[in-house]
Amino acid sequence: MQDAPRSKSLHPLGMTVYDMPSPAEVVQVDSKRTALGRLRMLLVLLVCAAPVVASYFTYYVVRPEGRRNFGDLIEPVRPLPDVKVQALNGDVVQLPALKGQWLLISVAGGDCQADCQHQLYLQRQILTGLGKDRARTEWVWLVNDQAEVPSRLLPGLKEATVLRIDGQALAQWLQAADGQQLQDHLYLVDPHGQWMMRFPPKLSTEGALKTKRDIERLLRAAASWDEAGR
Repeated sequence: MQDAPRSKSLHPLGMTVYDMPSPAEVVQVDSKRTALGRLRMLLVLLVCAAPVVASYFTYYVVRPEGRRNFGDLIEPVRPLPDVKVQALNGDVVQLPALKGQWLLISVAGGDCQADCQHQLYLQRQILTGLGKDRARTEWVWLVNDQAEVPSRLLPGLKEATVLRIDGQALAQWLQAADGQQLQDHLYLVDPHGQWMMRFPPKLSTEGALKTKRDIERLLRAAASWDEAGR
């Protein structure tokens, strides 16, 4: 006796129906994409700026306990003024053209007596002591009067940038400590053209070594973004 044939399934074919998105939903999706794109761009900018921010944060904020700067930090920093200066050969340039290097600056009249000569000597020794990082710095002497620089000093100034600047314009930018004069200090300007440190007046040899250590710390902190040359 044969088995009865199995009945075929009479269930209808299943179908999935997809609804078209509404205009409001499309606008919402586009807005999310735009916001996400802006967020990604902001993250890229933050990544690019992070080395600069981190280097200054490390130097100014995260300092080992007990360590103290020898030089005075200038807060807020002061940008190089947009004034004309004249080199010894007569060339005229704008002072902000010096951006791109760490500038160790001294100030003195052109006649440059004993104290001025000692300051120039210490500048050269400080920068020479930086070794391989010397290429990231510049030795600058700003002459704040019209006196002629003695010819006997010129051979020793071959590595220096000597610029004649209006004394009043200079006094509106750099500032000496209370009771001191501009020529009593050395000044440090960062590669962005910001005056950010002033060293104690009338440096001794020991003071010059401490000045070099301050500069070395700054150079290390900026190593990730600062390069030699402009």
